[in-house]
Amino acid sequence: MPLTLGLDVGTTSITALALDTAIGSVALRASTRADAEATSPADRGRGRSEWDADRLATQVFATLRRVADGLGDRRRDIAGLALTGAQHGGLVVDAALRPLTPYINWQDRRAADLAPDGETWLDGAKRRLGPAAERAGCALVPGFLGVSLYWLRENDALPADGTALFITDYLAARLTGGRLATDPTMAGGSGVFDVRARAWNDEAIAALDLPRTLFPAIAEAGDPLGGLSAAMTAVVGLPAGLPVYVGLGDHQAGYVGSVADRATTVFVNVGTGAQVARYSPDLHLAPPLENRPYPRGGNLLVNAGLFGGRVYALLEGFFRTVGRDLFDQADAASLYTAMNALAAAVPPGADGLRIEPYLSGSRVDPTRRGVISGVSDTNFTPAHLVRAFLEGMARSYREGYALIEAVLPEPPRHLVGAGNGLRENPLLRGMVADAFGLSLSLPAHAEEAAYGAALVAGVGAGVWPDIPTACRMIRYQEASPHAD
Repeated sequence: MPLTLGLDVGTTSITALALDTAIGSVALRASTRADAEATSPADRGRGRSEWDADRLATQVFATLRRVADGLGDRRRDIAGLALTGAQHGGLVVDAALRPLTPYINWQDRRAADLAPDGETWLDGAKRRLGPAAERAGCALVPGFLGVSLYWLRENDALPADGTALFITDYLAARLTGGRLATDPTMAGGSGVFDVRARAWNDEAIAALDLPRTLFPAIAEAGDPLGGLSAAMTAVVGLPAGLPVYVGLGDHQAGYVGSVADRATTVFVNVGTGAQVARYSPDLHLAPPLENRPYPRGGNLLVNAGLFGGRVYALLEGFFRTVGRDLFDQADAASLYTAMNALAAAVPPGADGLRIEPYLSGSRVDPTRRGVISGVSDTNFTPAHLVRAFLEGMARSYREGYALIEAVLPEPPRHLVGAGNGLRENPLLRGMVADAFGLSLSLPAHAEEAAYGAALVAGVGAGVWPDIPTACRMIRYQEASPHAD
């Protein structure tokens, strides 16, 4: 059986892996820190997030080279490559694939700035779109490709001639030398896509006064994109003509790389943020839930914007500040292990202390703030605070799933987790299992999105007939049981 390659272009790291399709294990992996951000300090203070696409490409190609060199003669067994990455944000390139704009990352907040007419650029885009926005399957937020393109046009910064690409589409085109295409899982994160038709929403594009020629062709993940060009063969060390397949969005790739049985599973991903998702063959437009296209057909009903590692990091930062400001203690390498140990000694329920960790609002209500309640003379301790924070995170995932459950009422039989927020915190895993009343399983491999991209490459190469068959290769670690 051949190998396939999956490449995940993340905000903090770039990961490439070779998947042994015979047994479903990772034959080799390589990771590189992504450090191509080019935002000036002043712009960073204004909420901008701009990246040097050429520099990022150099880091991506070097990561692929490390995998190719590590495989040695086995690189001849590679059947294909697929990429995944952020499904929000993007850049504009010319016909020679030269960037005409920075890569405006999904974290960019410029659309939340006030326009000269007194409303935010985001609100202006929403007003222009009107009912056409409903076809996107998700609410517009800053950082979406369509919103960023609208800001560029309104500020006379949109190139007159060019094509708008998601970052993985740009990188795939660089590898193959030309064809520009994206898939519904990526385009669905633009705000100007029609999730029912799985096509660009021409009405929305016109409403934002954007050129229709700005948008690339739509293809399905796993469709052939092209072969590795001779020039790129010398750069990445992979065979000339190696098939490169249309890639997919990182959330869907993480789902594909984690969930062996999509029909019976609820998926909880905890990274910087968190999402809860359930697969459906049908389309469901049920705000505030997002309907995200699933690769090659079907949909994910997603509650996004939940509390992830960022919330827990803020609590860790609070304890660091207490140590520094009150006790003149130098920063320790990490407080997470000590925090988890403290929380583990506190009984479930934190002796009545309850925290709703809306420190930065929610996607539905950005103005919402956190609440600490039930404070008493017996639970006002750091240990109880940590326990209540973690329980609040776990509770939010189950409450978030309740919205999905109202649309897809058939009870799930499996609970699968992904992301470092769960992998590195066994206490939180147990709390999530308890919240759902199901044992929680983690994939045996840690690179869920890159693994999902490699599975999609295998489908494109004909190793497996479809994605559900490919996902049967997934194996799990010992599950975290829920309390009876």
